[in-house]
Amino acid sequence: MIFEKVLDTINRHNLIEKGDKIVLGISGGPDSVCLLHILNRLKETLDIEIYAAHLNHQIRGLEAQKDALYVTQLCEEMGIKYFVKSIDVPKYCKENKLSIEDGARKLRYEMFYEIMTRTHANKIAIAHNENDQAETILMRIMRGTGLQGLRGIEYIRDNVIIRPILDIERSEIEDYCEQYNLNPRIDQTNLDPIYTRNKIRLKLIPYMQENFNSNVIKSIVRMTSSIKEDSDYIESNALMKFEEICSISDESIEIPVDLFVDLHNSIKYRVLRYAIKYVLGDTNFIDQKHILEIIELEPEKKVGKKLNLPRGLFVYRKKNSIIITIKEIISEEIEFCYKVPKNGFVKIKELGTLVETETMSIEKYNLTKNEHKCDKWFDVDKIKGDLNVRSRRPGDKINISVGNKKLKTLFIDMKIPKEERCRIPILVDEEDVLSVGTYRVSEKFKVDESTREVLKVCFKTL
Repeated sequence: MIFEKVLDTINRHNLIEKGDKIVLGISGGPDSVCLLHILNRLKETLDIEIYAAHLNHQIRGLEAQKDALYVTQLCEEMGIKYFVKSIDVPKYCKENKLSIEDGARKLRYEMFYEIMTRTHANKIAIAHNENDQAETILMRIMRGTGLQGLRGIEYIRDNVIIRPILDIERSEIEDYCEQYNLNPRIDQTNLDPIYTRNKIRLKLIPYMQENFNSNVIKSIVRMTSSIKEDSDYIESNALMKFEEICSISDESIEIPVDLFVDLHNSIKYRVLRYAIKYVLGDTNFIDQKHILEIIELEPEKKVGKKLNLPRGLFVYRKKNSIIITIKEIISEEIEFCYKVPKNGFVKIKELGTLVETETMSIEKYNLTKNEHKCDKWFDVDKIKGDLNVRSRRPGDKINISVGNKKLKTLFIDMKIPKEERCRIPILVDEEDVLSVGTYRVSEKFKVDESTREVLKVCFKTL
């Protein structure tokens, strides 16, 4: 029965094709032993080659060595070429600040891909079953997953990772191993409820079966099937939108902001993930918080901003687009200089900024000074000659309470990124800096008790 179900799963999801070379991850436990035995039975029918891969995690001492010995003996009996590797997983996890679960998974897959390269294989078979599917869904729910997470474990991923026994319950697997006298190894750590998955397997699911639904595993699996259909529809629309609006180059994706902002958030998230996947090859270690950080770059006031995301990913907000790339963009210095009237306005076209000015009496200032917090105020009598607004220059200084400070030092102290500094308008007279955009006003030009006339300056984004 189980043999026919696995074959049906393979055919329905097109998991295996004639001539495939498959690296099979085998722990020595019932799931992977069952999968190895079934694929070995199908070897001639499907015209496939199988390579077994076992990793000794060095967690369980002698028991782990016995697992490795069992795997080698089983593979020799079946005539299957095998690879056994031993890695100190606890040490690796400690050095790389990973949980045992995450570190072990990472090292296993690295080994699978290494063997895949050595053997010129094209598939990796993993022995996830129906119970694993239910456990995964419950674990993701507790972590606050979205629709994509509720899809559960996929039958096939990237046309490489395949899971032929995903439709088989654990009890069926155990019965199969007993029927063929396979005598798989039992990992006692799977019976220890210190890991999240084990807690779900040993405590949560039995509780749900006993108190709510005896067929809860089947129910959860049915839910994932329904969700996959809805998710596939949204994904197909997101992919079409990604291909429609994005400009693709070798190392980057450029997304036009005017076309992106009107998309539904559900599509936005996926467009960004498609973009990241194109640039990095996958979206590993890119969390939802990183996606939200990118979306926060939409407003025009974010032009010039830059994000440094995991795995060397850079995101830039340009004037009309968002660029996602692995190549750091060294911003060109912007140079500009405009004369500023003491009553009127001037446009800084390089920045998309408007500088408005108004000269008023001290009486009017006292009445209006609290109306707009973004306004900057200066004593007119302290201004020498013409006013100009320009880009920064070497040696620029501004007067602060304890003396003069170089703008370069000021920018460093304020943690303003290098690529943004040339975009900050510097207001100057013939001798001094009056203000550094909206960041800092010179103490020298501040309004005091002797002020008779006041210059109001406002920086606005066009």
